[in-house]
Amino acid sequence: MTAGAAPARSGPRPVLALLAAAHGGPALAVGVIAGLLALRSGLRPLDAAVLTGAVLAGQLTIGWGNDLRDLSRDRAAGRTDKPLATGALPVAWAVRALGAAALACLVLSALTGWRSALVNVLLGAGAGHAYNLGLKATWWSWLPYASAFGTLPSLVTLAGPAPAWAPLWTTGAGAALGVGAHLLDTLPDLADDERTGVRGLPHRIGERSSRVLAVALLSAASLLAVFAPAGPPSAGGRAALVLVAVLAVFALTGRGRVPFRAALAIALLDVVLLVAAG
Repeated sequence: MTAGAAPARSGPRPVLALLAAAHGGPALAVGVIAGLLALRSGLRPLDAAVLTGAVLAGQLTIGWGNDLRDLSRDRAAGRTDKPLATGALPVAWAVRALGAAALACLVLSALTGWRSALVNVLLGAGAGHAYNLGLKATWWSWLPYASAFGTLPSLVTLAGPAPAWAPLWTTGAGAALGVGAHLLDTLPDLADDERTGVRGLPHRIGERSSRVLAVALLSAASLLAVFAPAGPPSAGGRAALVLVAVLAVFALTGRGRVPFRAALAIALLDVVLLVAAG
């Protein structure tokens, strides 16, 4: 019996496999960022919840779409962390979940207003699917991340009572954060990707250059979040920049998993700084 025709098993394991195939952790993280930005911007709690749901649903479609698209590649690479590749998750489950999430994304996005809806569907979720469908294997692999993260602040402001694009600096900071996250996220899979013919920007410039570029972009996002908003930088922002500088040193000079964890910590600080800046 094929994976697509495998019977559904009862209990929590198929649900966990479904979440794993959706890249549930990153999807939830992006949804949380959208929710925090929405609440910080003054959206009503219900409107913030709807917007968060729209973003989360879109991110889930990207995750399931990615694993469905890469199924044969993941099997060839022997990816034991991919439920679809191992057969732990029936393909039909992922296809149905993708369809349901896509419908939820469209409906919830529409409830945020047509401007915000277009940004989420086209520049957010749409950019993610463009990555899945081919950009991931080109020099332009970074572009969907820049689009999705760069427009996230505007997704919120366009859903407000006075729809408007977010300040340009937030777009720049979000884009820098997104591309930095792309570089970091790809580093652990460089070898597997190369064996299966995927050669995006990180693969073409190499592990060392990718790490340096990621740290530079994440640090730039930190600087924008602290110095670009109107008014003098806060004491907390300045302290965060000191921590970013220390983490950057570890990210560039550390060994083993230290560089990755240090760079990831900078990305988390960037999220805090962006949300705090409003």
